[in-house]
Amino acid sequence: MPKVHLLDYVAGNVRSLVNAIEKVGYEVEWIRSPEEVANAATLILPGVGHFGHCLSQLASAGYLPAIRAHIDAGKPFMGICVGLQAIFSSSAEDPAHPGLSVIPGTLDRFDDSSKSVPHIGWNNASCPTNPTFYGLRPTSKYYYVHSYKYPYTPGELESLGWSVATGTYGSETFVGAVAKGNVLATQFHPEKSGVAGLRVLRAFCDGSGAAALAAHPPTTAISTSDLIAQEGLTRRVIACLDVRTNDNGDLVVTKGDQYDVREKTEGGAVRNLGKPVDMARRYYEQGADEVTFLNITSFRDCPVADLPMLEILRRTSETVFVPLTVGGGIRDTIDVDGSKVTALEIATMYFKSGADKVSIGSDAVIAAEEYYASNSTLFGNTAIEQISKAYGNQAVVVSVDPKRVYVSKPDATRHATFRTTAGRGPKGEEYCWYACTIKGGRETRDLDVVELTQAVEAMGAGEILLNCIDKDGTNSGFDLELISQVKSAVKIPVIASSGAGNPGHFQEVFEKTTTDAALGAGMFHRGEYTVQQVKDFLAEKGLVVRQFEGDL
Repeated sequence: MPKVHLLDYVAGNVRSLVNAIEKVGYEVEWIRSPEEVANAATLILPGVGHFGHCLSQLASAGYLPAIRAHIDAGKPFMGICVGLQAIFSSSAEDPAHPGLSVIPGTLDRFDDSSKSVPHIGWNNASCPTNPTFYGLRPTSKYYYVHSYKYPYTPGELESLGWSVATGTYGSETFVGAVAKGNVLATQFHPEKSGVAGLRVLRAFCDGSGAAALAAHPPTTAISTSDLIAQEGLTRRVIACLDVRTNDNGDLVVTKGDQYDVREKTEGGAVRNLGKPVDMARRYYEQGADEVTFLNITSFRDCPVADLPMLEILRRTSETVFVPLTVGGGIRDTIDVDGSKVTALEIATMYFKSGADKVSIGSDAVIAAEEYYASNSTLFGNTAIEQISKAYGNQAVVVSVDPKRVYVSKPDATRHATFRTTAGRGPKGEEYCWYACTIKGGRETRDLDVVELTQAVEAMGAGEILLNCIDKDGTNSGFDLELISQVKSAVKIPVIASSGAGNPGHFQEVFEKTTTDAALGAGMFHRGEYTVQQVKDFLAEKGLVVRQFEGDL
């Protein structure tokens, strides 16, 4: 197999990129020192997270001059996500660390006054003036996850010889990809963009993209007003798999009824709905925009490096080319040999095994309580802070397990209450608030959902996975009041979870709240509906969704 070279530095989930490159017929060889860059014919700079962290890592290891020399020599070079940002001069995210300055310009942050930031999801990479741009298609969607972007000004980059593909988020049009000569850079993740992204990787690796680009130099740009009209951010539909060991010690996908995963029949065996890797691939092929694994088994007697979830991620990422989230056990721990393993080290293991995001649950509640006890002071020692600093806030999801508490009047509690229209409490109460729980919903804390989500946002979480104990397993629809309360409290994206029983529930939550994504579990596992059926239903109702494009 022909080879492609990747830089070996802390760049988040590179396993999926390796799998994607191998999928399109190329072998990966790692660059482990600046001196080895000169020997690379084709070089890819992967990256997620913080601009300054990426550039400081590259600078301290001596890579920056070698990368620039590779580009200046006319050798094929591709930057992905932060790899795209790195070819610009600087970023407002960290002005102290300069970029490679292949393109003059400074990145800025998305405006979060009217939309969630980070920009997470499937959007366009449109290049109407050049339909041959590295296999990009106007009908395809590409996976983005970023807070900073290079704003698109019509004609600016084209006048410098760059071909540009753009995306639009809200009223802001940004650079989704740029290419010129031997250089291609994408703000989106091709390795996480399904078949659409694999086409881009193949066009780069085999040289066909650069050849086609040479035959079609950049032309006059279209107007920003035309681009805004083309906003293509889709409604994300996520498949969630609760994974645990059954009574025989086998890892299975299960589903709870208000968090109880055992059958109601005599003996109460753990519900076994299938094998995690097989089910994840099935949902990917049905068009799931993301797959989430929630590990609800502790594996207390298992060495950290041998956690069963690591193998599940490795195998899943070989055939599933959409984002993978894993939750459970992301905390400081003591390994079976007595050594201490930090939450950051565990997260790193998950990222290296194929995860794109890690989800933190109970420990986030404890961290939030400590945050408020110290007068909202951040010390940088929580798992959320450490992981987001190293990998970016988009890599950290906080999974929230709240339940309703009814009160007779708003001033009956210090917590964030509202008048409910979804039915009164057991004693006729008209008001309620949401109490956060830990330990799988078994222990309730004196912390409400607004307090928790605002605290973890301050710590650096990039997304909220908003469950609801009252709705779990009921198939009665999402808790719209809960979702609306949290969406109004934070600016980071929120995933609606718990209660989905049919496609209409997804339509309802997307139309009646501003949720950024919606998650289904039991209705998919039991075969009552497929992900594709949900998406087809949403499309019929006029909602923008991404469709699965088949195999490469």
